[in-house]
Amino acid sequence: MISDTLFERARQVMVGGVSAGGRYNPSLKKPLLLSHADGCYMYDVDGNTWIDYHSCSGATLLGFNHPAIREALYKAIEKGFFINFESEYHAELCELISRMVPSAEKVRFANSGTEATLAAIRIARGYTGKKRIIKFEGHFHGMHEFVFYNWHNRLGTMAENKEISKVWDSGGMVDETDELITIIPYNDPEILEKTIIRYKDDLAAVICEPVMYNAGCIEPKPGYLEFLRKVTKEHGVVLIFDEVLSGFRMHPGGAQGYYGVTPDLTTLGKVVGCGMTIAAIVGKTEVMNALNPIGKVVVSGTYTGSLLSVMGAIAALKIINNPKVFEDLNTIGTYFYDNINALMQKYAIKGIVQGLCSRFGLYFGLEEKTNDYRVAAGAFDVEASQLFLKKVLDKHMYFHDFGRGITPMHSGITTAHTRPIIDESLQRIEDVFKEMKKEMK
Repeated sequence: MISDTLFERARQVMVGGVSAGGRYNPSLKKPLLLSHADGCYMYDVDGNTWIDYHSCSGATLLGFNHPAIREALYKAIEKGFFINFESEYHAELCELISRMVPSAEKVRFANSGTEATLAAIRIARGYTGKKRIIKFEGHFHGMHEFVFYNWHNRLGTMAENKEISKVWDSGGMVDETDELITIIPYNDPEILEKTIIRYKDDLAAVICEPVMYNAGCIEPKPGYLEFLRKVTKEHGVVLIFDEVLSGFRMHPGGAQGYYGVTPDLTTLGKVVGCGMTIAAIVGKTEVMNALNPIGKVVVSGTYTGSLLSVMGAIAALKIINNPKVFEDLNTIGTYFYDNINALMQKYAIKGIVQGLCSRFGLYFGLEEKTNDYRVAAGAFDVEASQLFLKKVLDKHMYFHDFGRGITPMHSGITTAHTRPIIDESLQRIEDVFKEMKKEMK
């Protein structure tokens, strides 16, 4: 196959044959090598057509090759696709984000979600003069040393005070950063308040995924985000919502618009550009003014706010800034998730889909919905999940295999997933479940 030849070529010059480790698919034993993509379809170099349920790790909410974004990119190319300068379009994009996201009184661009969370933590430390941050077990905030803990490898040990031992998510981490972070369970108000009070004299920020999409899809308990906002404000702690995944996923204002809770800082990425290389740190003016050139916290970069990305993002957000987009996504998403759950019951596949609007997780082994990460991790059937991920590839549906994590990773739909495409997908999934039932006896 052409893909095998290309993969072998890549292995000679690229570590593992990929330009990013996450692109290697263990079920395929190589990355999926594409020739082109359009809507919710991907076309590989071997001539196969795939229905996409990965959407570039959640970035392409509008599907691939959207004509409005493509037109904006052509316009940016005609203008010289410059970087490291400002334009009228930079202010236009910031105005658009500010209208959509409740916390976005001021905006600063970044290139990735990892950059954005690194910057947000630096801003919080600069603003408060304190060092420590609280992170929740199972939440993912990018691949830098300040937050790359307790995500997808294994559960830490819970101490008597309910703090959780630190689990590194990568080699190359150092003990020194362990002293700057505290890990606790999500969705437990009592543990949250006690931990904040314990460290309030040195606590700069609490950072969270308001919806735990990086563990599939685990929602906050009713009232939890409101309590989180209340207790951080009472103790002068900066509240950071990492909305790299939840931003623009279920509401034009992201999770904070959906739940009605406004943090001090928010990190945005993925859908903010719908395929463009752009992210942002947004927040309240008082906190954001800690940034240079007004304040002393330095966050800058040659490629941040490149004209191509900015103009593409404007085109994307103008489409997304419409409640009807999310009404339609929620309708088709609910239909899809409910029918997968019905198929699991029909074929006695132990598992459940948890989804919120455009993103979802397939929790094999879990029989009832939960908002407890440890319950989800404890029930998760890795072997059944791996079997599904392998078999669904045979049906040319792309659910990315992220490896043998302790919870499922997120999958998703886009605005390009029509009802006929969903129905075709359900038929293919039913065929997968039929095969799984036979093999799992």
